[in-house]
Amino acid sequence: MHPSLLEIPRVMNLTVTSLHIYPVKSLGGITLPEAELCHEGLRYDRQWMLLDRQGRFLSQRHRSTLTQIATGLNPGALMLEASGVEPLRIPFRERHGPVIHTEIWGDACEVIDEGDHAAQWLAQVLGTEPGARLVRLRAGFKRPQKHPARYGKHTSTQFADSAPYLITVEETLAALNTELTSHGLAPVAMNRFRANIVLSGVPAFAEHRISALKGHGFMLRLCYPRERCVITTIDQETGRKDAGGEPFKTLRRLNPMHQATPSSDSSGPAFGELAVLDAAHPSCLRVGDQLVAVNKGE
Repeated sequence: MHPSLLEIPRVMNLTVTSLHIYPVKSLGGITLPEAELCHEGLRYDRQWMLLDRQGRFLSQRHRSTLTQIATGLNPGALMLEASGVEPLRIPFRERHGPVIHTEIWGDACEVIDEGDHAAQWLAQVLGTEPGARLVRLRAGFKRPQKHPARYGKHTSTQFADSAPYLITVEETLAALNTELTSHGLAPVAMNRFRANIVLSGVPAFAEHRISALKGHGFMLRLCYPRERCVITTIDQETGRKDAGGEPFKTLRRLNPMHQATPSSDSSGPAFGELAVLDAAHPSCLRVGDQLVAVNKGE
């Protein structure tokens, strides 16, 4: 355990420094001044994803250049943008079409295809990934929860890997960058970690000791450290992978999963916490809001 974690107070005030959604899994994200908190995650977060011609989901693990497709929100529609082509507009209103059965991380999902025009646009942009389709989770479908003991049996997500929310801390990124630069390596931006809610106000890695974040009319329960993967080595601005495998290697040395949670037998690195929402009604979170953090000893 990091020495600083032994000294953190039972109750702390944290500040929301940024909010992010990723409407299409693994494509570019959107930074927002405020966002609606829903039980499946921030509104519109990971509501769509790409399938390859075999019907398997595509991510930056397979194609790092997916970062070069930007996403945006216009009134009534999702927008996709890429260099050299006209933007693609996808109405929020669900299309009429057959239900397609696919999987994400072994979870069976029902999706609706966004049509041939979207597929043709993707073919222009991706080039070497022919046959890719843009799909959304079917309205009313609840993705099964494979970790009910961890996140709650009624918790559901859209196309996030495992939990509705990913929360990270500015001080933890600063500690990682200090370690990187001390070894002559380049610092990295927070967007490497594709968080939804970024906070400041606690020591580095203290997020692993927080049990809940309380706001006005809602509570976010922090359930489990987020084990990181190769996506952390991809520059989200250029789509290029770091040849030396950084910051993954340094983070694994600095904060392995078994250090973030003693119950883990993984040697992979941890960064951030996976969380679920407890709220009776929809709530809004804004940059600059103060959240009360309660640590696991409370």
